[in-house]
Amino acid sequence: MIELLRNGRSIRKYTDKSIEPDKIEILKEAVLRSPSSRNFDPWEFIFVDDRELLKQLALCKPHGAIFLEGAALGIVICADGKKSDVWVEDCSIASILVQMVAQSIGLGSCWIQIRNRMFDEDTTSEDYIKDLLNMPDHVKVESIIAIGYPAEKRDPVSQGSLKYEKVRVNSY
Repeated sequence: MIELLRNGRSIRKYTDKSIEPDKIEILKEAVLRSPSSRNFDPWEFIFVDDRELLKQLALCKPHGAIFLEGAALGIVICADGKKSDVWVEDCSIASILVQMVAQSIGLGSCWIQIRNRMFDEDTTSEDYIKDLLNMPDHVKVESIIAIGYPAEKRDPVSQGSLKYEKVRVNSY
């Protein structure tokens, strides 16, 4: 696992290659195995592989999502906000776990933050996505994870550039 962290980077450029069905099944299993507080499992996942729909999802906010149009898959990470007071944390865990699993099977990924982001001056990114995907009102959107075969190679973050000053022992 540490090697995945050492070599992991956000990938925003993807090849045109589709993701094989067996790898899609692995990604589905990964999100469904994600832990949740008190085993409430408030999270839900929308796997989007329709290229036209991915292009529309890529417009969900002015910055930081357009690369989704080049991905083979977008996973909308959402939750029933009524099921848990920590749905944000549960969805965040699922988001990062599916990214780690994607990397472990040769795919690249990048997190797209949705919660608390705006589509335009009047519409939230969440409302834009909920309308586009016909989602019910009680479902909240945390993120979209863009996934595909990497069309870029990014060097790992070096050990020397880690910010060890951010780690404290026994007290602040």
